[in-house]
Amino acid sequence: MAKFGVLGLSFDHMHMGDLLREVWDHPEAEIAGIFDTDPSRMATAISNFEIPDSRVFTDLGQCLAAPGADLAIVCSATAEHADYVEAAAPNGLHVLVEKPFAASVADARRMMTAMADTGRHLAINWPLAWYPCHVTAKRLIDEGTIGDLIEVHYYDGNRGPLYHLADKVEVSPEEVEQQKRTSWWYKKASGGGSLLDYLGYGATLGTWFMDGAAPIEVTSVVDETPGVEVDQHSITVCRYAQGLSKLETRWGTFTDPWTLQPQPKCGFVLVGTDGTIASYDYEDHVTAQTRETPAATPVPVDVLPEGRRAPIEYMLARIADGQPIRGPLEPSLCLTAQRIVDSAVLSAAEKRTVELVQ
Repeated sequence: MAKFGVLGLSFDHMHMGDLLREVWDHPEAEIAGIFDTDPSRMATAISNFEIPDSRVFTDLGQCLAAPGADLAIVCSATAEHADYVEAAAPNGLHVLVEKPFAASVADARRMMTAMADTGRHLAINWPLAWYPCHVTAKRLIDEGTIGDLIEVHYYDGNRGPLYHLADKVEVSPEEVEQQKRTSWWYKKASGGGSLLDYLGYGATLGTWFMDGAAPIEVTSVVDETPGVEVDQHSITVCRYAQGLSKLETRWGTFTDPWTLQPQPKCGFVLVGTDGTIASYDYEDHVTAQTRETPAATPVPVDVLPEGRRAPIEYMLARIADGQPIRGPLEPSLCLTAQRIVDSAVLSAAEKRTVELVQ
């Protein structure tokens, strides 16, 4: 059977290396081509995955026309997501966009429109969607373990986006400070900042936990560091019909959560009418309280089934079986989350509470 061909478009986001590794490791997939305008940014991937020169492109159009391509991964700067999706859509490609969805609701709708009539999947990859703890928390909510969900408390981030490369390779603090001057992560026009980097996680999984419910209004506050044009810390409060939820993002956690959980812990605390669930990133259990068992009780995480364990595996399974994209990767759910993000950006800029952006 012919292997699925996967393209890697742009190496702005360090997760491109992680996603290409999933393609490399998948028995039914191969890297059909990679693209970046800067050849040096592709060098590590070329070496790691033995990509021949014939599959390395500095011209986007040539890459999109590479033979045997089925799926395009987009890892560009957030502000360029819509441009890449609009370029890929006419080529008959399924598209997986690395988080966040887009720089704005308008861009998100551009992406959805571009893919709407193609018969191909558009999905947004939120790495937290693959954490067994959060999938287990969703199952418990759906089973009614904590009654009706009324509050989502989210805190997440890392030491900063420049402290690590693909495969979590460490970067020295001195190098980080040098890169801040030129990196898109620290440029407002490119969609940089902790709010755009991490709020989408909390808003998207929070919307998933709440079965698609949208808030009525949003209040957000961001830090203002002299010499840094983007935020490194944000706190957003969403008012829903049933109550308040808090979503907090942080570049500058004491430790990276995948190495050692910082305090506050990264992840979610979910409050229902009949109980609570704490679901922290990378942990092998969630902690539940219920009316029947008020004491905090560890619940082992579910073992995720094949086809639901990682983004490339999931996308190839959906291409193969034709089933729709569901859960936190589904564009319409992600659009609700993007509306929360846009509302938070507006609220922080105007220093006031705003109604949910339409």
